[in-house]
Amino acid sequence: MRQPTLLASLVVALTACTHRHPLPNASTMPADGTALVTRMHDRYAGRWYRSVTFTQTTTQHLPDGSERVSTWHEALRAPGVLRIDIGAPADGNVVIYTRDSSYRVRGGKLVRSAADANPFMPFVATMYLVPVSETLGELARWHFDLSRIRSDTSGGHLAWVVGARDASDTTSPQFWVDAERLVATRIILAPEAMVPALDIALGGYQPLGGGWIATDVDIRSGGKSIQREQYADLRADVDLPASMFDPHQWPAAAPPAETHSPR
Repeated sequence: MRQPTLLASLVVALTACTHRHPLPNASTMPADGTALVTRMHDRYAGRWYRSVTFTQTTTQHLPDGSERVSTWHEALRAPGVLRIDIGAPADGNVVIYTRDSSYRVRGGKLVRSAADANPFMPFVATMYLVPVSETLGELARWHFDLSRIRSDTSGGHLAWVVGARDASDTTSPQFWVDAERLVATRIILAPEAMVPALDIALGGYQPLGGGWIATDVDIRSGGKSIQREQYADLRADVDLPASMFDPHQWPAAAPPAETHSPR
């Protein structure tokens, strides 16, 4: 979690839709986190867009008080692979996440692979594209206590909070979900002992394809913003070949900037 790229986010989108059976009333609190994840899945199963690309302006707040601003190019392909080109795609500085691993490419060469996943992936894609049991397995990696659920408000709207002990708990792993739209508005991660929790706010939602996507993500630690991500050039359901997510195919893999042709 110390790597900035692990914090790179793609965030949860949602879309209004009809449903064969009546949906639970938004004010009815789910029994627990598992019930909430099931509700989120059932609302959008079979309707979620299957790919998205965007340009990300990344502002990193450094310990000395200075800022580093860079442009990242990101691409997500269902059911859960994410490519992040850090800087110009031609430079070949890339991070690729699968649902259970990460690969770092520098100058077009694979330099590291690890069994660590991106914590946003379940909320961004897989929750709506795979069976609930698989999503629960992915969430277990981040130690959310799904037996805990309470109500709160987020942005003036009713929210369900999963994982917190009570309203004063701002350090336990937890995620906040807008009760009506079923979109994640906050995620708190505790990456390791003796390190302040990461508190991520998801906002700036805009329509995308048949749904929505957050375009402003603020990642905070110790009460201070350490990274802010602002998204533009959003495109859904673009044709993304599997080769561009293969870390062993450099330089053959095409960067996201070359794949913006709609299906």
